Amino acid sequence: MAASRPFHAQRYARGAIFFHWTIALLVLVNLWIGLVGGSMGVHKAVGITVLVLTVGRIVWRIANPPPPLPAHVAGWERLAAKWTHRLFYVLLVVLPLSGWAMVSGAKRYPLDWFGLFPIPYLPIPPAVAGAGHEAHELLGLLMAGLVALHIGAALRHQFLLRDGIVSRMLPGGRRTR
Repeated sequence: MAASRPFHAQRYARGAIFFHWTIALLVLVNLWIGLVGGSMGVHKAVGITVLVLTVGRIVWRIANPPPPLPAHVAGWERLAAKWTHRLFYVLLVVLPLSGWAMVSGAKRYPLDWFGLFPIPYLPIPPAVAGAGHEAHELLGLLMAGLVALHIGAALRHQFLLRDGIVSRMLPGGRRTR
């Protein structure tokens, strides 16, 4: 176990924290519905919400770069964090789009946002619906694995290393940057 290395954490901006926790909660809800079962209408609406919020998050991140990792973080951890976050962004866009394509190709079920307004189908031929379904399932499993990895890394930093990295993304507190 590594020694505790506390540092004065440079926090993420409030907008980044909002996007992180909102999208995280919605992804967990959708993973639950997709893997265990539940309302597919809610699943689709949450997926569209994740897609829209992810676009907002990407715009936010471009305008507001994240604080740097502290100096004590090893090179392999920096590389793992960089590629994990990149893969998250890809999945947060491609996973909802694959679901939207699947529903659009099949055109068997209505697509709306929590019953409040319809969402148009994408111009997808019916033959693509099956491939969209397979892709959506595989990407969903990849997302579940990535979420588990991310949570595991956060728990490692919080309880084993006790290095304060997790505090950078927690709601509340003041931003030091």
